[in-house]
Amino acid sequence: MRTSDLEVHDDPLGAQAGVALALHDPRAARAALTGNKAAALARAAGARLPVLPGFVVLPPEAGARGRDLYDAWRELSDEGRTALIVRSSSTAEDTAHSSLAGRFLSLPDVRGWDAFLRALRAVRASGDAPMAVLVQPMLRARVGGVLFGADPLAGRTDRLLLSAVAGGPDLLVGGALPGADLRLTPHGRPVRPRAAAPAGGRPLLTGAELRRLAGLARRARQVFGGPQDIEFGFAADGRQLWLFQARPITAMAPRPPRHARLLGPGPVAETLPGVLRPLEEDLWVVPMAHGLAAALDLAGAAPRRTLRAVPAVTTVGGRAVADLALLGLAPGRRGPAARLNPGPPLRRLRAAWRVGRLRAALPRLATALRADVDRHLAEAPAPAGLGPAALTAALRWSRAVLVALHAQEALAGALLPAEERPGGGAAAAGLAALHHGRAEGLTDAQLTAARPEVLALVPPSLTEPLRLPPRGAAGTGPGTGTLGTREALRLRIRWVHAFQVALVREAARRGAGVDRFALLRWPELLTAVAGGPLPADLAGRRPPGAGPPLPDAFRVAACGAVVAARARDAAEGAGRGVSGGRVLGVAWDGAGEPPRGAVLVTRTLDPSLAPLLPALTGLVAQTGSPLSHLALLARELNLPVVTGAAGAVDRFPPGTPLLLDGGTGEVAARDLTAEARP
Repeated sequence: MRTSDLEVHDDPLGAQAGVALALHDPRAARAALTGNKAAALARAAGARLPVLPGFVVLPPEAGARGRDLYDAWRELSDEGRTALIVRSSSTAEDTAHSSLAGRFLSLPDVRGWDAFLRALRAVRASGDAPMAVLVQPMLRARVGGVLFGADPLAGRTDRLLLSAVAGGPDLLVGGALPGADLRLTPHGRPVRPRAAAPAGGRPLLTGAELRRLAGLARRARQVFGGPQDIEFGFAADGRQLWLFQARPITAMAPRPPRHARLLGPGPVAETLPGVLRPLEEDLWVVPMAHGLAAALDLAGAAPRRTLRAVPAVTTVGGRAVADLALLGLAPGRRGPAARLNPGPPLRRLRAAWRVGRLRAALPRLATALRADVDRHLAEAPAPAGLGPAALTAALRWSRAVLVALHAQEALAGALLPAEERPGGGAAAAGLAALHHGRAEGLTDAQLTAARPEVLALVPPSLTEPLRLPPRGAAGTGPGTGTLGTREALRLRIRWVHAFQVALVREAARRGAGVDRFALLRWPELLTAVAGGPLPADLAGRRPPGAGPPLPDAFRVAACGAVVAARARDAAEGAGRGVSGGRVLGVAWDGAGEPPRGAVLVTRTLDPSLAPLLPALTGLVAQTGSPLSHLALLARELNLPVVTGAAGAVDRFPPGTPLLLDGGTGEVAARDLTAEARP
């Protein structure tokens, strides 16, 4: 830079302005020198992608040679007649792992040398370390927006995600306008609807323009080796498409592998509704899975190879869930391949033969099993009087008999006629017993011992004390002698659960306490009961968190994240999920200190909210684009976000307990204390 120029134009930076490096200079593609944003544009320009001309102002510490800054500004701005945009280009932003979208300053419509130098100083000051500054002409775009070369919301690389606005992309990424969203095929064909348009307006982009954008996404993927997050704009004349920015997509939503299992808590939530400790999983979920597999095998409802490889029941986040397809609760695959496959018809023929035999034999088998369980429980001595060997034998028996009970209960529910399964069942018997026990003034412990039918009203737990409801319904209801086959078996399952709880608590009393014992696995429990050492890492183990309830039907991605099987119907409170995750929290308006589990409820995805994100559990916005800076940052932080929740600010005032699903878009007021109960 010339001293005479600095004196004439009152340079506020003094001799520290730096030098300019043109984007077409090969050195501009070095991110360590020019920052990631400018380096990406230099690479794109070198590959003949449509990049505006410009230059990079290097930090003085770079020590590199370049053009005189005033000369570069005068040429690019046409002696000050063309407005410029001055943007940050840090080595910390636009990386493969973090975009830092919107964290540093960008100043549009900069006119004149003095204003340019002030903008240069302001942009540099927005960073924590010396950084380069990118300078380009200010383009007045007819249509602009963001194009993702993959769909980060669905985790699909075979779809493009587009959000467009009338004007430049800064209106979209800054949250000023929500944008018209559209999913495209790799060749630019809209998936649904036909074209991106504002609400009630004409399409912003023609079919030819959509195809040009898809071509730009393909070329950018080839240049950078992966799908890119692209900011674009069509010039006012509509002929020229410009690339303003390209960076890696940093936050792809988890996506389940092809043919991932469809799971849901429905079939098992009544028995095991809460979050389970590791030992509870081994005591109750594993026998249930083996019992259901035995029932499916006996009925010929599934091939044995599948039953050996796929558990019918498992846990996700400590909650029991069943394989809905394996249990016949989800529709099977259709199509020519399914129609030509002889396996299912042959299995149905074999199953028909087996089912006839099972239906005749099942009542007798169930009666014998119930009698065996009743006799064993009645004759079992108190756990305190059992030695290590007897305690181990009782635990082994309880786990094995649960397999038989679950198998016969599943078969009875599926095969026996309706008259064998009268209404009310074990729950009605439990309510009647509770009513009479409360009338007699019995405590919970006395009532459970005298009328064990009440156990049908509460789920099992190793760590939580037994708490019965305050009072049952009026009337006597049916007794255990009038229960149908399935309901009688279900009641015995709960009795065995209670027997196991007593055994484990006695073992824990002799050891490290029930809270620690609940964190053991089954083999570790047997070792501890026999007098062996506890695991060395037991003190560091932690129970699973309560967490939100699981969706009714979902698939699990390879990374372990829950992926909803299908979005919920658009209902009051529902919006568009833009950052996956399912959480419980408390509505917060951003004023004062955030509450524990704060879910910020706001009108739009304003980038100024970025500093609040790390302290949040979730975010709900009435408007905003899924491709805005704030949505992108939320995905990088794995923060669930729902946008398009109409009237959310009014419907969810501060303090409202919320269930938020950033995958399906569900937002609903929930009773958090009820959700946390087992």
